[in-house]
Amino acid sequence: MGNTIEIIGLGSGDIDQLPLGIYKKLSNTNTSIFARTINHPVIESLQDEGIKFSPFDEIYQTTEQFDEVYRRIVDSLIEASYHNSVIYAVPGHPMLAEKTVQLLLEQDAVPVEVIGGQSYLDDLFTSLRIDPIDGFQFVDGTGFKRSQLNYRQHIIFCQVYDQFIASNVKLELLEDLPADYQVTVVEAAGSNQEKITTIPLEELDYALEVNNLTSVYIPPAPAHMLNHTFSKLREVIAVLRGPNGCPWDKKQTHETLREYAIEEVYEVIEAIDNQDDEGVVEELGDLLLQVLLHSQIGEDDGYFTVDDVIRSITDKMIHRHPHIFADKTVESVEDVYKTWDALKQEEKGDYRKSVLDGIPAGLPALAKAFKLQKKAAKTGFDWDDIKDIWKKLQEELDEVNEAIVRQEKSEIEKELGDVLFVLANISRYYKVNPEIALNQTNQKFHSRFSYIEEQLERQGKDIFQTTLEEMDYYWNQAKRRE
Repeated sequence: MGNTIEIIGLGSGDIDQLPLGIYKKLSNTNTSIFARTINHPVIESLQDEGIKFSPFDEIYQTTEQFDEVYRRIVDSLIEASYHNSVIYAVPGHPMLAEKTVQLLLEQDAVPVEVIGGQSYLDDLFTSLRIDPIDGFQFVDGTGFKRSQLNYRQHIIFCQVYDQFIASNVKLELLEDLPADYQVTVVEAAGSNQEKITTIPLEELDYALEVNNLTSVYIPPAPAHMLNHTFSKLREVIAVLRGPNGCPWDKKQTHETLREYAIEEVYEVIEAIDNQDDEGVVEELGDLLLQVLLHSQIGEDDGYFTVDDVIRSITDKMIHRHPHIFADKTVESVEDVYKTWDALKQEEKGDYRKSVLDGIPAGLPALAKAFKLQKKAAKTGFDWDDIKDIWKKLQEELDEVNEAIVRQEKSEIEKELGDVLFVLANISRYYKVNPEIALNQTNQKFHSRFSYIEEQLERQGKDIFQTTLEEMDYYWNQAKRRE
């Protein structure tokens, strides 16, 4: 029989909690026992009995990334097993929050046996007096993402064995919870060295000494602290549309909400143009409200939910970015555009017969002109030189003048449309969205004209009785103030 790696769990407390079979296994071995860390009360007691351990603590001290620490430990164990069978001791139970054990089980170079050990979760639940049936998360403090956390459940962080890890846990939690939120630090749960301390979250990384027997418990957060979460917003919208909800919200349909969606988009743009960060936050919230309302209507009608909306856009983003989520490479932004268009066409299939299909019918005319020419240009239907577009603009202006001379109103309208169409093309050439550009000019005009009104009002003058020269004076003054 070949050599093996036997993994033994040391439990969470002192030697009195160690199962008899495991104690005998450790006591009867004649070789040194590898240990993930020497800092464990069971190891201290066994060392007093003359049992030798070879710990990996030095790797923790000389390696910055935890993933690399675990990989080096596993490599060392595999290399040692080529010469003799190996016993590897870990805190707690081998199958509970032990990354090195998972890595050993994934490899096939050496057979691995998990002997067992006592999990500290039973003692921890008892010490904290919580019932896991309410729902709990067991989280590795050395490697987790904030998005994983469900604050409506009990959360227990393990592997909080130094100040750096405690600090990282604290900083992540402070993104969602207040600084004075009470958390509980548990050390050596269930042993005669057990210590339980409740402190404000902000003190987690400096109020106490932490070690490899330390766990941090986060009690479920009250509902009002979760107003910043997507799930809470979704619940609020469901209540507003529910049987006891708001009459206005319950009455809305996709059709009645159309005008609000348009308004909210323009209000977002206005806040961006004004460089108003607080306004952007508020208006994006209003825009998100429209998404949730439409999604809730879809759910109420049995057609779709917000999960379908999110899945649709997530799948689309992954599919259209193979240079990020797959093995395709791109060299420039232009390559990204080409890939995007090709994949977009692939998704639509035969649904779109024309290159110009897919432009919303309700898009403002100037924005539609911009989109039409942008799509057409991708086929090569474009001007070779910007100078030619400027010549085209002059040609269209001349035709406007001719229509004006002839006093042909319908022709004037058509020729002015041609002028605007060419201007949209010029904007496209210079990578300027004409809608945004014109909107900025509208705001500028509004600001300057309002200044004229303010100055005349201060002097008690009626703007309708003011000369153009005087209004020009204040217009130029407003211009200089900008």
